[in-house]
Amino acid sequence: MTGHAAPSSRLALYLDLIRWNRPAGWLLLLWPTLSALWIAADGWPGWHLLGVFVLGTILMRSAGCCVNDVADRDFDRHVKRTAQRPVTRGAVSVREALGLGAALALLAFGLVLSTNPATIQLSFAGLAITLLYPYAKRVVSMPQAVLGVAFSFGIPMAFAAALGGGGWHLDAVAAAVPWQAWALLAVNLFWVLAYDTEYAMVDRDDDLALGIQTSAITLGRHDVAAVMAFYALHLAGWALLGRSLGLGGMFGLGLVVAAAQAAWHYTLIRGRTREGCFRAFRLNHWLGFAVFAGVALDLALR
Repeated sequence: MTGHAAPSSRLALYLDLIRWNRPAGWLLLLWPTLSALWIAADGWPGWHLLGVFVLGTILMRSAGCCVNDVADRDFDRHVKRTAQRPVTRGAVSVREALGLGAALALLAFGLVLSTNPATIQLSFAGLAITLLYPYAKRVVSMPQAVLGVAFSFGIPMAFAAALGGGGWHLDAVAAAVPWQAWALLAVNLFWVLAYDTEYAMVDRDDDLALGIQTSAITLGRHDVAAVMAFYALHLAGWALLGRSLGLGGMFGLGLVVAAAQAAWHYTLIRGRTREGCFRAFRLNHWLGFAVFAGVALDLALR
Protein backbone atom coordinates (compact mmCIF):
# COMPACT_ATOMS: atom_id res chain seq x y z
CA MET A 1 0.00 0.00 0.00
CA THR A 2 1.29 3.46 -0.87
CA GLY A 3 0.42 4.87 2.57
CA HIS A 4 2.90 2.53 4.38
CA ALA A 5 5.96 3.27 2.23
CA ALA A 6 9.06 4.65 3.97
CA PRO A 7 9.70 8.40 3.56
CA SER A 8 12.77 7.72 1.42
CA SER A 9 10.67 5.48 -0.83
CA ARG A 10 8.00 8.16 -1.18
CA LEU A 11 10.63 10.74 -2.10
CA ALA A 12 12.06 8.42 -4.74
CA LEU A 13 8.59 7.93 -6.20
CA TYR A 14 7.90 11.67 -6.25
CA LEU A 15 11.25 12.35 -7.94
CA ASP A 16 10.40 9.70 -10.53
CA LEU A 17 6.96 11.30 -11.01
CA ILE A 18 8.47 14.70 -11.83
CA ARG A 19 11.19 13.11 -14.06
CA TRP A 20 13.96 14.51 -11.83
CA ASN A 21 16.54 12.21 -13.44
CA ARG A 22 15.49 13.34 -16.94
CA PRO A 23 16.27 17.06 -17.12
CA ALA A 24 15.86 17.23 -20.90
CA GLY A 25 12.20 18.20 -20.44
CA TRP A 26 12.82 21.35 -18.42
CA LEU A 27 15.87 22.26 -20.52
CA LEU A 28 13.62 22.34 -23.59
CA LEU A 29 11.53 24.93 -21.74
CA LEU A 30 14.48 26.82 -20.31
CA TRP A 31 16.62 27.78 -23.33
CA PRO A 32 13.98 29.71 -25.33
CA THR A 33 12.82 31.41 -22.13
CA LEU A 34 16.35 32.53 -21.31
CA SER A 35 16.91 33.65 -24.91
CA ALA A 36 13.86 35.88 -24.58
CA LEU A 37 14.98 37.13 -21.16
CA TRP A 38 18.41 38.12 -22.48
CA ILE A 39 16.87 39.91 -25.49
CA ALA A 40 14.32 41.74 -23.36
CA ALA A 41 17.01 42.83 -20.87
CA ASP A 42 19.46 43.66 -23.69
CA GLY A 43 22.01 41.37 -22.06
CA TRP A 44 22.51 40.07 -18.53
CA PRO A 45 19.09 40.20 -16.77
CA GLY A 46 20.38 40.05 -13.20
CA TRP A 47 20.37 37.25 -10.64
CA HIS A 48 16.80 37.83 -9.49
CA LEU A 49 15.14 37.32 -12.87
CA LEU A 50 17.53 34.51 -13.78
CA GLY A 51 16.62 32.69 -10.56
CA VAL A 52 12.90 33.27 -11.05
CA PHE A 53 12.87 31.80 -14.55
CA VAL A 54 15.28 28.92 -13.99
CA LEU A 55 13.55 27.73 -10.80
CA GLY A 56 10.10 28.57 -12.17
CA THR A 57 10.76 26.52 -15.29
CA ILE A 58 11.86 23.48 -13.27
CA LEU A 59 8.88 23.76 -10.92
CA MET A 60 6.25 24.21 -13.64
CA ARG A 61 7.63 21.40 -15.78
CA SER A 62 7.53 19.16 -12.72
CA ALA A 63 3.95 20.22 -11.96
CA GLY A 64 3.03 19.56 -15.57
CA CYS A 65 4.39 16.00 -15.30
CA CYS A 66 2.09 15.37 -12.32
CA VAL A 67 -0.99 16.58 -14.20
CA ASN A 68 -0.01 14.78 -17.40
CA ASP A 69 0.51 11.43 -15.67
CA VAL A 70 -2.85 11.66 -13.92
CA ALA A 71 -4.63 12.55 -17.18
CA ASP A 72 -2.88 9.79 -19.15
CA ARG A 73 -2.79 7.02 -16.56
CA ASP A 74 -5.32 4.83 -18.40
CA PHE A 75 -3.42 5.23 -21.68
CA ASP A 76 0.09 4.92 -20.25
CA ARG A 77 -0.40 1.41 -18.90
CA HIS A 78 -0.74 0.20 -22.51
CA VAL A 79 2.44 1.91 -23.73
CA LYS A 80 5.73 0.10 -23.08
CA ARG A 81 7.72 3.30 -22.46
CA THR A 82 5.27 4.70 -19.87
CA ALA A 83 3.74 1.63 -18.22
CA GLN A 84 5.96 1.88 -15.14
CA ARG A 85 5.29 5.54 -14.31
CA PRO A 86 4.38 5.89 -10.61
CA VAL A 87 0.74 6.94 -11.09
CA THR A 88 0.16 4.42 -13.87
CA ARG A 89 1.33 1.45 -11.83
CA GLY A 90 -0.48 2.64 -8.69
CA ALA A 91 2.63 3.45 -6.62
CA VAL A 92 1.47 7.08 -6.29
CA SER A 93 -2.23 7.87 -5.96
CA VAL A 94 -4.06 10.39 -8.13
CA ARG A 95 -4.66 12.54 -5.04
CA GLU A 96 -0.97 12.50 -4.14
CA ALA A 97 0.12 13.39 -7.68
CA LEU A 98 -2.34 16.27 -7.95
CA GLY A 99 -1.37 17.52 -4.49
CA LEU A 100 2.31 17.49 -5.40
CA GLY A 101 1.58 19.23 -8.70
CA ALA A 102 -0.44 21.93 -6.94
CA ALA A 103 2.32 22.49 -4.37
CA LEU A 104 4.95 22.85 -7.09
CA ALA A 105 2.74 25.26 -9.06
CA LEU A 106 2.19 27.36 -5.94
CA LEU A 107 5.93 27.57 -5.37
CA ALA A 108 6.36 28.72 -8.96
CA PHE A 109 3.63 31.31 -8.46
CA GLY A 110 5.43 32.56 -5.38
CA LEU A 111 8.44 33.28 -7.60
CA VAL A 112 6.25 35.10 -10.11
CA LEU A 113 4.86 37.29 -7.32
CA SER A 114 8.34 38.77 -6.93
CA THR A 115 8.22 40.24 -10.47
CA ASN A 116 5.50 42.65 -11.62
CA PRO A 117 1.74 42.75 -12.39
CA ALA A 118 2.16 42.09 -16.12
CA THR A 119 4.10 38.88 -15.49
CA ILE A 120 1.66 37.77 -12.80
CA GLN A 121 -1.30 38.19 -15.15
CA LEU A 122 0.43 36.26 -17.94
CA SER A 123 1.22 33.44 -15.51
CA PHE A 124 -2.50 32.62 -15.20
CA ALA A 125 -2.77 32.17 -18.98
CA GLY A 126 0.36 29.99 -18.93
CA LEU A 127 -1.10 27.81 -16.17
CA ALA A 128 -4.38 27.38 -18.04
CA ILE A 129 -2.58 26.18 -21.18
CA THR A 130 -0.42 23.80 -19.11
CA LEU A 131 -3.55 22.23 -17.60
CA LEU A 132 -5.25 22.03 -21.00
CA TYR A 133 -2.49 20.21 -22.87
CA PRO A 134 -2.86 16.69 -21.37
CA TYR A 135 -6.44 16.56 -22.62
CA ALA A 136 -5.75 18.02 -26.07
CA LYS A 137 -4.77 14.67 -27.58
CA ARG A 138 -8.36 13.53 -27.12
CA VAL A 139 -9.78 16.21 -29.41
CA VAL A 140 -6.94 17.74 -31.46
CA SER A 141 -5.23 15.94 -34.35
CA MET A 142 -1.90 17.61 -33.55
CA PRO A 143 -1.85 18.17 -29.78
CA GLN A 144 1.85 19.04 -30.13
CA ALA A 145 0.69 22.49 -31.25
CA VAL A 146 -1.00 23.00 -27.86
CA LEU A 147 2.17 21.81 -26.15
CA GLY A 148 4.08 24.29 -28.29
CA VAL A 149 2.13 27.19 -26.85
CA ALA A 150 2.52 25.85 -23.30
CA PHE A 151 6.27 25.29 -23.73
CA SER A 152 6.71 28.75 -25.28
CA PHE A 153 4.76 30.84 -22.79
CA GLY A 154 7.86 31.64 -20.80
CA ILE A 155 8.86 33.90 -23.70
CA PRO A 156 6.20 36.63 -23.24
CA MET A 157 6.53 36.23 -19.46
CA ALA A 158 10.27 36.90 -19.71
CA PHE A 159 9.64 40.07 -21.70
CA ALA A 160 7.00 41.17 -19.19
CA ALA A 161 9.34 40.55 -16.26
CA ALA A 162 12.16 42.56 -17.87
CA LEU A 163 10.07 45.38 -19.35
CA GLY A 164 6.84 45.53 -17.36
CA GLY A 165 5.81 48.37 -15.12
CA GLY A 166 3.62 48.43 -12.06
CA GLY A 167 0.17 48.71 -13.60
CA TRP A 168 -2.51 46.00 -13.58
CA HIS A 169 -4.47 47.23 -16.61
CA LEU A 170 -4.23 45.46 -19.96
CA ASP A 171 -2.37 48.35 -21.55
CA ALA A 172 0.50 47.70 -19.16
CA VAL A 173 0.65 44.06 -20.24
CA ALA A 174 0.59 45.05 -23.91
CA ALA A 175 3.39 47.57 -23.37
CA ALA A 176 5.52 44.98 -21.58
CA VAL A 177 5.17 42.37 -24.32
CA PRO A 178 6.19 43.79 -27.72
CA TRP A 179 5.45 42.07 -31.01
CA GLN A 180 8.90 40.45 -31.03
CA ALA A 181 7.91 38.40 -27.98
CA TRP A 182 4.85 36.97 -29.71
CA ALA A 183 6.88 36.40 -32.88
CA LEU A 184 9.44 34.45 -30.83
CA LEU A 185 6.62 32.40 -29.33
CA ALA A 186 5.41 31.52 -32.84
CA VAL A 187 8.95 30.68 -33.97
CA ASN A 188 9.50 28.48 -30.92
CA LEU A 189 6.27 26.66 -31.66
CA PHE A 190 7.91 25.13 -34.74
CA TRP A 191 10.78 23.78 -32.63
CA VAL A 192 8.32 22.15 -30.23
CA LEU A 193 6.46 20.63 -33.18
CA ALA A 194 9.78 19.22 -34.44
CA TYR A 195 10.99 17.59 -31.24
CA ASP A 196 7.63 16.46 -29.94
CA THR A 197 6.81 14.84 -33.28
CA GLU A 198 10.08 12.91 -32.88
CA TYR A 199 8.83 11.93 -29.42
CA ALA A 200 5.45 10.90 -30.82
CA MET A 201 7.18 8.76 -33.46
CA VAL A 202 8.54 6.60 -30.62
CA ASP A 203 5.02 5.64 -29.48
CA ARG A 204 3.25 5.66 -32.85
CA ASP A 205 2.28 1.97 -32.83
CA ASP A 206 0.97 2.08 -29.26
CA ASP A 207 -0.93 5.32 -29.89
CA LEU A 208 -2.55 3.91 -33.02
CA ALA A 209 -3.78 0.90 -31.06
CA LEU A 210 -5.19 3.19 -28.36
CA GLY A 211 -6.82 5.62 -30.79
CA ILE A 212 -4.79 8.60 -29.50
CA GLN A 213 -4.16 11.46 -31.88
CA THR A 214 -0.59 12.73 -32.32
CA SER A 215 1.33 14.68 -34.94
CA ALA A 216 3.28 11.53 -35.90
CA ILE A 217 0.01 9.77 -36.76
CA THR A 218 -1.58 12.79 -38.46
CA LEU A 219 1.49 13.42 -40.64
CA GLY A 220 1.80 9.74 -41.58
CA ARG A 221 4.56 9.00 -44.11
CA HIS A 222 5.38 12.71 -44.28
CA ASP A 223 6.51 12.75 -40.65
CA VAL A 224 10.27 12.97 -41.27
CA ALA A 225 9.89 15.65 -43.95
CA ALA A 226 7.58 17.62 -41.66
CA VAL A 227 10.03 17.46 -38.75
CA MET A 228 12.81 18.82 -40.94
CA ALA A 229 10.48 21.55 -42.26
CA PHE A 230 9.61 22.51 -38.67
CA TYR A 231 13.32 22.80 -37.85
CA ALA A 232 13.88 24.93 -40.94
CA LEU A 233 11.00 27.27 -40.09
CA HIS A 234 12.22 27.58 -36.51
CA LEU A 235 15.76 28.52 -37.51
CA ALA A 236 14.67 30.78 -40.38
CA GLY A 237 12.31 32.60 -38.04
CA TRP A 238 15.08 33.09 -35.52
CA ALA A 239 17.38 34.41 -38.26
CA LEU A 240 14.82 36.99 -39.37
CA LEU A 241 14.01 38.08 -35.82
CA GLY A 242 17.67 38.18 -34.87
CA ARG A 243 18.39 40.49 -37.76
CA SER A 244 15.51 42.79 -36.81
CA LEU A 245 16.86 42.87 -33.24
CA GLY A 246 20.35 43.77 -34.39
CA LEU A 247 21.99 40.47 -33.43
CA GLY A 248 25.19 39.75 -35.34
CA GLY A 249 27.97 37.25 -35.92
CA MET A 250 27.95 35.24 -32.70
CA PHE A 251 24.21 34.82 -32.97
CA GLY A 252 24.65 33.64 -36.55
CA LEU A 253 27.25 31.11 -35.40
CA GLY A 254 24.80 29.79 -32.82
CA LEU A 255 22.22 29.26 -35.56
CA VAL A 256 24.77 27.41 -37.70
CA VAL A 257 25.52 25.05 -34.80
CA ALA A 258 21.78 24.56 -34.25
CA ALA A 259 21.24 23.85 -37.96
CA ALA A 260 24.03 21.25 -37.91
CA GLN A 261 22.27 19.51 -35.04
CA ALA A 262 18.97 19.54 -36.93
CA ALA A 263 20.71 17.92 -39.91
CA TRP A 264 22.15 15.25 -37.60
CA HIS A 265 18.66 14.58 -36.24
CA TYR A 266 17.58 13.69 -39.78
CA THR A 267 20.06 10.81 -39.72
CA LEU A 268 18.55 9.64 -36.42
CA ILE A 269 14.88 9.74 -37.42
CA ARG A 270 14.89 8.84 -41.11
CA GLY A 271 14.69 5.13 -40.28
CA ARG A 272 11.80 5.79 -37.87
CA THR A 273 13.26 3.46 -35.24
CA ARG A 274 12.15 3.93 -31.65
CA GLU A 275 15.75 4.23 -30.49
CA GLY A 276 16.73 6.82 -33.09
CA CYS A 277 13.63 8.96 -32.63
CA PHE A 278 13.92 8.90 -28.85
CA ARG A 279 17.60 9.82 -28.98
CA ALA A 280 16.81 12.76 -31.26
CA PHE A 281 14.14 13.98 -28.85
CA ARG A 282 16.29 13.47 -25.75
CA LEU A 283 19.21 15.49 -27.14
CA ASN A 284 17.14 18.31 -28.61
CA HIS A 285 17.88 20.67 -25.74
CA TRP A 286 21.38 21.14 -27.17
CA LEU A 287 19.84 22.81 -30.22
CA GLY A 288 18.05 25.26 -27.95
CA PHE A 289 21.24 25.84 -26.00
CA ALA A 290 23.12 26.69 -29.21
CA VAL A 291 20.59 29.40 -30.03
CA PHE A 292 20.67 30.78 -26.49
CA ALA A 293 24.48 30.78 -26.41
CA GLY A 294 24.52 32.72 -29.68
CA VAL A 295 22.08 35.29 -28.29
CA ALA A 296 23.90 35.71 -24.96
CA LEU A 297 27.39 35.94 -26.47
CA ASP A 298 26.29 38.36 -29.15
CA LEU A 299 24.71 40.68 -26.60
CA ALA A 300 27.71 40.38 -24.26
CA LEU A 301 30.19 41.32 -26.99
CA ARG A 302 28.34 44.40 -28.24
